[in-house]
Amino acid sequence: MTPGPGTIDWRPGASRLAVEKRASLLSNIRAWFSERKVLEVETPILSRAGNSDPNIRSIATDSASRRFLRTSPEYAMKRMLAAGFRDIYELGRVFRAGEKGRFHNPEFTLLEWYRCGWTYLDLATEVSELIRYCGKGQFDDWPVHRMTYREVFTTHTGLDPFHCTESDLSTAAAEKGIRAGALGQQEWLDLLLSQVVEPALPGETITIIHDFLPEQAALARIRPGDPPVAERFEVYLGQLELANGYQELTDSREQLERFERECTLKKARGEETAPLDHGLINAMRSGLPECSGVALGVDRLLMSLLKLEHMDAVLAFSSERV
Repeated sequence: MTPGPGTIDWRPGASRLAVEKRASLLSNIRAWFSERKVLEVETPILSRAGNSDPNIRSIATDSASRRFLRTSPEYAMKRMLAAGFRDIYELGRVFRAGEKGRFHNPEFTLLEWYRCGWTYLDLATEVSELIRYCGKGQFDDWPVHRMTYREVFTTHTGLDPFHCTESDLSTAAAEKGIRAGALGQQEWLDLLLSQVVEPALPGETITIIHDFLPEQAALARIRPGDPPVAERFEVYLGQLELANGYQELTDSREQLERFERECTLKKARGEETAPLDHGLINAMRSGLPECSGVALGVDRLLMSLLKLEHMDAVLAFSSERV
């Protein structure tokens, strides 16, 4: 139910300290990239295409020429990479429908950057360096701990995610007191990751989890092997997921096939699908350079800097206040 005009709290939800700290954080991020000769770019917030990822819902406009608010600047930035730009970053607002909670808001600030000729694990190291730089001493003593997805999942659930069944996963969840309806394999894996694995990660540690299941590749390259793995990483600050990065897929045909599979899955769920970004596919056909890329949640980093428990505390106006 939409709040009436007299029920919306007009006051900012964040303190002046949080607003000032945000301004300082944004300034520090820009200074850090400037020192490393990484170019700041701006890409459109509105697009003809939406996100095909089944776990991400785009927000659409109601205009006659329908447009979608970006869920990240990734597609446009990759078009710039294909056009000859190299190390680039963007710092700006992105939008995702249905995301509201302690660590989520439908509108939030995302930092995304790309390094050409770097491996995804090199980039994961750079993420930890940026975190420490922005912490100004707060995270200097925090060790950086790396584990594969397989290692961390097996350690905390007792299951090998590459070989367990849906029944194995549901049983493990029940033993932890987690109840859920009928879920698929990937949904069970995601649930156990969020409810069992992430809370067990060490505090005051920067944890890098890498080499995910091929089914979790998203836009990452899959490395052949036994088993094959998606060259993807996530960075956690304590138990809080902060960043998600890839060794970027450069094969336009495989990327289009992934987009189409995702749309098929959305349709099977009865969800609306958005037009695919053929601008990105055409750019990849032209030639996307070997690169790694990462997206980092700025609001979550700010929460950690201020030791706050809810994202609303670092947003001047959360979704409930506008």
